[in-house]
Amino acid sequence: MEIVAPHIAEERKAGQFIILQVDENFGERIPLTIAKADRAAGTITIVFQTVGATTHKLAKLEVGDSVAAVLGPLGRPTHVEKVGRVVAVGGGIGVAPLFPIVEAHKAAGNHVTVIMGARTKDLILFVREMRETADAVIVCTDDGSYGRKDLVTVPLKEACASATPPAEVIAIGPPIMMKFCAETTRPFGVPTVVSLNTIMVDGTGMCGGCRVTVGGETKFVCVDGPEFDGHKVDFDNMMKRMRAYKGSESKAHDRYHANHACNLEKAAAELEKRT
Repeated sequence: MEIVAPHIAEERKAGQFIILQVDENFGERIPLTIAKADRAAGTITIVFQTVGATTHKLAKLEVGDSVAAVLGPLGRPTHVEKVGRVVAVGGGIGVAPLFPIVEAHKAAGNHVTVIMGARTKDLILFVREMRETADAVIVCTDDGSYGRKDLVTVPLKEACASATPPAEVIAIGPPIMMKFCAETTRPFGVPTVVSLNTIMVDGTGMCGGCRVTVGGETKFVCVDGPEFDGHKVDFDNMMKRMRAYKGSESKAHDRYHANHACNLEKAAAELEKRT
């Protein structure tokens, strides 16, 4: 989805994100990474999967509609320098926010290999963009419907064990994927950066909802991150915290669909009266 936000498009750097509120009456604020930005057009591109009430509401917007609020760019930009070989690993929807980071590393003169994975072919995205930007692209699917039938950690381990191991690994995706990417690189001593997408409310470090433990210290993803040393992140604690509102989220999701179905029935009844 493209959103007209010229100031954000002008200022955004790789790795940064926005917080979006769909409308004034649907008050949840959700963090979404900026996948692309077009300064000339004044637009930013977000990529999301419809899994909860807010993303379902967002997905129903049409061209020309608006959202109540977009706050950004937030978070610390990705630290990029010429290091030689970089492996960028994206899982599922995490491939989208990985794209500007790949662009930045290529612009810095690095050799970039992209490893992307998903459960099945239909969930693979940004293949063309990655192939046009990176030096090599490896696609993995759990069911073997596209690319290799492997988890992303398999080609990642191959890269780390090769004669030319990466100087740095970046991983973005589901927390469990990032955890095992970090565990894969740990024995090889390869620095590994992960981009975290925790529960957020204000995005300015005040609410504390996004806090994580990194190297035994409390950090706030919105202002200290979203990128951290993957070998120091307490992923188990983070995943436990992210499940805290699962019950409330499920109720909101069911309530949204119930209301939507009710509105459809009312509209159908009204149309039948008129005809």
